[in-house]
Amino acid sequence: MPFQIQPVKEFLVRPALPPALSKMGDLAYNLLWSWDHTIRSLFRRLDSALWKNCRHNPVLMLGRVPQPILERAAADPRFLSAYRKACERYSSYLERSEPIDDRLIAYFSMEYGLVECMPIYSGGLGVLSGDHLKASSDGDIPLVAVGLLYQKGYLQQALNPDGWQQERNPVNDFYTLPVRPMVDEEGRDMKVQVKLPTGVVVIKIWHIAVGRVKLYLLDTNIPENDRAEHRGITDQLYGGDILTRMRQEIVLGIGGLRALDRLGLNPTVWHMNEGHSAFLAIERMRRLIKEYKLSFDEALEACRSNSVFTTHTSVPAGIDLFEPGLLYEYFSEYCAEAGIPFERFLALGRVRPENHNEPFSMAISAIQTSAFRNAVSTLHRQVSQEMWQDLWPKLPVWEVPVTSVTNGVHLLTWLNGDLALLYDQHLQPDWRERNSDQKIWDLVEDMPSQELWEAHRRRKRFLVAFVRERVVAAAVARKASSAEQRRLAEVLDPDTLTIGFARRFATYKRATLLFRDVERLKRLLTNPDRPVQIVIAGKAHPRDLPGKTLIREIVQLSRSPELSKHIVFVEDYSIEVAREMVQGVDLWLNTPRRGEEACGTSGMKAGMNGVLNLSILDGWFDEAYEISGGWAIGDREPYSPDQDETHARAIYSILENEIVPMYYQDREGGVPVDWIRRVKQSLQNISYKFNSGRMVSEYMSQLYEPAHQAYLEISHDCFQPARQRASWNLRVQQVWDKVGFLEVGPGPEVSIMAGLPIPVRAVVNLAGLSPGDVRVEAVVGRIGVNGNLEETQVMSLPAVEQNGSDCVFLKDFVPHQTGRLGYSLRISPNHYEDPLTRPCNSLLKWSGE
Repeated sequence: MPFQIQPVKEFLVRPALPPALSKMGDLAYNLLWSWDHTIRSLFRRLDSALWKNCRHNPVLMLGRVPQPILERAAADPRFLSAYRKACERYSSYLERSEPIDDRLIAYFSMEYGLVECMPIYSGGLGVLSGDHLKASSDGDIPLVAVGLLYQKGYLQQALNPDGWQQERNPVNDFYTLPVRPMVDEEGRDMKVQVKLPTGVVVIKIWHIAVGRVKLYLLDTNIPENDRAEHRGITDQLYGGDILTRMRQEIVLGIGGLRALDRLGLNPTVWHMNEGHSAFLAIERMRRLIKEYKLSFDEALEACRSNSVFTTHTSVPAGIDLFEPGLLYEYFSEYCAEAGIPFERFLALGRVRPENHNEPFSMAISAIQTSAFRNAVSTLHRQVSQEMWQDLWPKLPVWEVPVTSVTNGVHLLTWLNGDLALLYDQHLQPDWRERNSDQKIWDLVEDMPSQELWEAHRRRKRFLVAFVRERVVAAAVARKASSAEQRRLAEVLDPDTLTIGFARRFATYKRATLLFRDVERLKRLLTNPDRPVQIVIAGKAHPRDLPGKTLIREIVQLSRSPELSKHIVFVEDYSIEVAREMVQGVDLWLNTPRRGEEACGTSGMKAGMNGVLNLSILDGWFDEAYEISGGWAIGDREPYSPDQDETHARAIYSILENEIVPMYYQDREGGVPVDWIRRVKQSLQNISYKFNSGRMVSEYMSQLYEPAHQAYLEISHDCFQPARQRASWNLRVQQVWDKVGFLEVGPGPEVSIMAGLPIPVRAVVNLAGLSPGDVRVEAVVGRIGVNGNLEETQVMSLPAVEQNGSDCVFLKDFVPHQTGRLGYSLRISPNHYEDPLTRPCNSLLKWSGE
């Protein structure tokens, strides 16, 4: 290695801002500029070319802008007027309402997609996390977030001359990004530590201001860590081997909690976004045991009461698993010092604790240590209930305690500027603040169709220019011929129907469907009267050879003379590419296997920009299809491999017979009437129903507020309720074998009239428990052809009479439907008020067992 000079002293030189522009630095370091046009336009106005070259990074821009330009701006009345307006917007936005109480939500995620200049995200999970923070800021929700600050951004994609994906990892220079280190009163960097088998790891705390919300990021690549494997923990998102993943998740979960403690923050609600941060629950339990002298069971009760877990996974393969031996290496000493029995710790991550060979699942651990669990769409809730049913083996699938909050996207981040200007003219003046209110969007119906069409055509021209510039730059980088560069400089036609398809090239997303019949696709794209063009983007995982092969096939197809102007692949899919595509194409295509895409948000972003969806009924679109103005591929039925051919044919058929004719025909003044009618339907319904403001509002009402109240209750008097609950649990477990049904009645009737009451009665041996200690329920429903109960409902039976250990539970059931009806009875401990907070493997007995 050549000789390298290392500095003996380090200092940070900041731009010399003129006094008249002294707040430019504050504006640059708060990501409010990423969704507030007034602030963002200030930087673009300062030097538009430099703004673009800096990838819309105001911190880097202020470090590079020549001093004469700053001085000139400080003397320009027009710029100063814009500057004052931006400062007013910034100040008024940050004025936070007084907190009602000490509630604080801590949000943990492995990745955050906030702006394109901060590549600490890989895909949808990260972008969703970023939108969650922005919407929480807009909604003035008291939330802090925790993540990792990766030295290397997630992979950048480049294609070689053959079209094969190659990867490189950009190195982030934190001092030119909108992120700053946290310092104490004496100006020293704030740090915390975690202990690994290889020694102590020191973690530096950084922070990003996301409007009113703070995001704290953890960094181990610092001089205090003299071991390369310690510095490399935060080297790269999802990089390295299983040991690196283990260390990252320890730093995120355990180090993240310690960082919040070091900052003097005391959350009342803990939200784990996916299972990567599940170790934070173990650290919470350790602290409760140490500080309040709780037992393991008492600490678990206290911990799970105010924990929220969100799953984004639809298949078991997407879950982190660790072998028991690896857990022992990393946690045996930790558990011994914390007073946590190691086998009890392992059991938290297993479906069957007695199976000593079962690996430790981060998702199961998060589920078992959380009282509140949610999926990210209504359909995903059903998928998750099936996926996790083994944790509640005696419950029917539909009762598995997982709720759902359908994802949303941050409208002001993803909405194009031309539509925003139209909304300023035609909607209520406060539409930005009230964009989750359905009534705001009713006025879209009255917007002039001509203006709406012209606004979209303008965005489409921007997309064409963006794509041309991007593909030519990529061609130059790979040293393509001048003829190839000239061809790429002319791809796409702004007057042609344009389809967008962009996502990870994972197998379940079925990017192959569109190219299943190449000859039919060629006829569709090259129709001289009604041509179609496709813009495609997406990355394959570095080890996903089939995904890389598909990308190469698409690229080579796009180079054929017939299709060279009809198919274009845009390299290095990112927030920037996604934004241009969802704002500029006409139709958004989505083709996952039904049930395998938890939610999907790209189609929401497209729909909010007046781009119509053509999609499988999966994730969010299963809820949106009827109101979206778009088209569905296939039906609401479980996926099977034989559907691939059927769905491919459906795509071609819908395009040929419905979409393409509608786009080109029946125009009035150049405007396709039926198309714009559907566009308005999309804007009206998608904009309010699938934005992140609605999403965080539902998190607040359904999860955060109940979790906060649960924390207030269980932490009272030094967690005395947690001690009582654990003691009660133990008492119930000790006698549960003796608890059971003695009598179930009345006897069967041959015929009962609809509308007349049926007494449902059970005599239960309580084995010394009180009636209030148990919950007796009747599960009532129609008897299906297989003899099982269907279309069931649950009815709780109150205790009406007690004789010693025997207790009678009775309630009338009034049937309002006819046919074969029946019921079954069950008994469970009454240790939950809401069935959705039911603990895993909770005790349950059915009549007849």
